[in-house]
Order: sequence, then C-alpha cells, then structure tokens
Amino acid sequence: MIPKQFTPDSDLLTGRVVLITGASSGLGAALAVECARAGASVILSGRNGSKLERVYDEIETMGAPQPAIAMLDLATATAVDYDSVARSIDSEFGKLDGVVHAAGLLGDRTPLEQYDVPTWCKVLHVNLTAPFILTQVLLPYLRKSADASVIFVSSGVVKNQRPFWGAYAVAKSGLESVRSMLSQELEGEPNIRVNSVNPGRMRTAMRAAAYPAEDPNTVPTPASLSGTFLYLLSARSRGIDGQYIEAQ
Repeated sequence: MIPKQFTPDSDLLTGRVVLITGASSGLGAALAVECARAGASVILSGRNGSKLERVYDEIETMGAPQPAIAMLDLATATAVDYDSVARSIDSEFGKLDGVVHAAGLLGDRTPLEQYDVPTWCKVLHVNLTAPFILTQVLLPYLRKSADASVIFVSSGVVKNQRPFWGAYAVAKSGLESVRSMLSQELEGEPNIRVNSVNPGRMRTAMRAAAYPAEDPNTVPTPASLSGTFLYLLSARSRGIDGQYIEAQ
C-alpha cells in the first residue's frame, strides 16, 4: 500500500542514481529537486540547457549530491543521442537505480476530425515512443542496480476517456500498455520494477494550457505531489510492480 501523504527522509534515496526526463520545468524539475533532497544523484534530462542548469544550480545550492545533465530532445533524438546518454551514465555512475519519464507534450485540444497530423505524430513520439526507446536503451544499466525502479508518468485520461484530448490521450493509453508488458516481461528479474503514476491536477504550464480558465492557485504544486514518486524510487516500494497508481 502506497501512502498518499509520504514525507521522505533526507537519506531515503542516498546512494541511488536517478534519471528524470523533462527535468527543466514542471513535474520533472520538482522531482529532480526532491530526489536530490532525499540523497539521490540526479541526472537531469531535457532539451533546454539553460533551464536544466538552473535546476542543477538549485540542487548544488542545497548541498545535495552533485547532479549531472544529459541533454536530450525527445522530439528529434537519434539512436546516436540515446546511446550517448547511456554511455555517459555508465562511465560516470556505472549503474542506474531509477528512471522517471516526466517529459511530455499536450498537443492540440481539438476534435480528431480536425487534428493536425504532424502534431499528432510529434505528441505520440515524445509521449510514447521516446519513453519506450529510452527505457530499452537504459535496461542494461538498470540491471546493474540491486533495486531499480522505472516510472512512467500517466494521466487520468487513461481511465476516463474523454473527447478532444487527441494524441495526448492516445499516447498515455499506449504508455500504460508499455508499462504492463514491460513489467510482465521482466517478471523474472525482481530487481527491476515498473509502474506508472497519475499525479492528477498539478500547477504546471501544461495544465494551464489544457484548462486556461482554471485558477492555478487552486491546483497543487508538483513538489507537493512528489511523495508517491520518491516512495516508488526507494527501497520501501520493493514488491510494488506493474501498477497504475494515483498520487491524489
């Protein structure tokens, strides 16, 4: 049972190496800071170098373990780019204890009949294909960990299908299939667990774009929802595998 209100100890993730995509802003940035606060060595992945450096500096100012930056634009990354990230993780850390796929695109909120096809393809690639590719490339380094955790960021749209959510909803539904299949395929490797987390309502730019009339002050901050993620990245969640989990 995962506690809804989980407050991590300062050493919860000590000694662990965690890669977080979309770490330049929103949920990814909040998780990077909170993981570092809990003792993890965080690898910040994203496409905006200046924003990643600001998160890097914030973590260093805290006195947390020194983070690393892995530049990766999921919309345009090639096999060479993915392999470069994997090699740098291996050379600097020798293993990987956790991955949080927090990067994502909202795309258009329009009827399928009018949905822009190039946007559809880009959203599906960033939200579904890229997490699959990155996980596949990183599996050898997750296997080097005694206790590895893979987390896909999900959404309520996978449980409540609604109109006008387009490629975003399709990608998130597909990601649930990836999570389920990967968990079952790794069943014989108890040192790797695979789950998805629906953080729910969050005060992010993506949420504001999806609900422009909503007062952001009525929505929880990403940092306030980080407990579920940190719990799943820690040794306390051993045995929790193949699950879709709601943080709220």
